[in-house]
Amino acid sequence: MAVHFHEEDLPEGVFAPGASIAVDTETMGLITMRDRLCVVQLSDGSGDEHLVRFGPQSSYDSPNLREVLADIGRLKLYHYARFDLAAIRFYLGVTAGPVFCTKIASRLVRTYTDRHGLKDLVRDLLGQEISKQQQSSDWGGPVLSDAQRDYAASDVRFLHAMKVELDARLEREGRMPLAQACFDFLPWRAELDLAGWPEVDIFAHA
Repeated sequence: MAVHFHEEDLPEGVFAPGASIAVDTETMGLITMRDRLCVVQLSDGSGDEHLVRFGPQSSYDSPNLREVLADIGRLKLYHYARFDLAAIRFYLGVTAGPVFCTKIASRLVRTYTDRHGLKDLVRDLLGQEISKQQQSSDWGGPVLSDAQRDYAASDVRFLHAMKVELDARLEREGRMPLAQACFDFLPWRAELDLAGWPEVDIFAHA
């Protein structure tokens, strides 16, 4: 298992054609249009993770990364896809689907708890522990520390294994069609966020 670090783009041909890809992002904050995209993390579940770091003056002209993210033949696995989809759409200009979101899947089948964070899911589903200590660190600095790199990699390291567990529970509870409908809508939910409806429930009566 290794963490590979790249500047501004992926090397060509990193992932096998058609392989599902776990994806996560690190930004300068939580407001997409203000807080720039700093890192995109990816893994095909084979044991290696790839981190693509963008500088403060980046043009985000990353053809290899954009091709992987935009490939509709690759399922993209996220934890809280809504945020990552919006960041990727805004900065890289692609819709990074089709989508599987572990947080939504968890909310649909782990109704016995209100703990749906990545750390809780990894512990509950896989019996592993991950650290979230670097979650609020400065991702825009000139150098990413080893701790930051390991944290970023851990955000995609377990998503393939988690999907297997969550799929089984969704099937068991008869909620896979509902989950799939939610996943299919997520790119549009991200578009609503970018278009100015981040907190407004447009389906509400009032």
